Amino acid sequence: MSKKEETNEELQEEQVESVDESTASETEVELTELEKTQAELSEMEDKFLRARAEIANMSNRFKNERELLVRYRSQDLGKKLLPSIDNLERAMAIEVDDEQGASLKKGISMVLESVQAALKEEGIEEIPTMGETFDPNLHQAVQTIPASEETPADTIVEVLQKGYKLHDRVLRASMVIVAQ
Repeated sequence: MSKKEETNEELQEEQVESVDESTASETEVELTELEKTQAELSEMEDKFLRARAEIANMSNRFKNERELLVRYRSQDLGKKLLPSIDNLERAMAIEVDDEQGASLKKGISMVLESVQAALKEEGIEEIPTMGETFDPNLHQAVQTIPASEETPADTIVEVLQKGYKLHDRVLRASMVIVAQ
């Protein structure tokens, strides 16, 4: 083999090696780009799933808040009407002797009944008190008396002001006297 042929062979081998190296480096570059793209895709997928979960959570939270608003929409009106109901009940407690007073009392009774029916329709009801066991979540003790055989300890013996609740919320606690 001549020197020229040897040199050509060496050049060809170098070119093949260089082509192999360049092909290998191009493959590595493509793999790194592919890995980067896959990592970005994975990150975007994660962000998308998190955003979708957050939207679902917000939707559930807003739905629950709306349900609570609807359930307790009568709370403020009920609180404002309670003093009027107290006054109507006080008017009903007055004894009358004449016919005019009796007819006025009958009218007050009808108004009281219709207001109580409207409140009941909205879910507002009176808190049971007389003879019940004292519950600090529902009752406000303003006075105590000594317990006896007829009235055991922690029993409500007198109601000074009726209490009302809306579903499970107390609008106004009952003011009571408790045996202790």
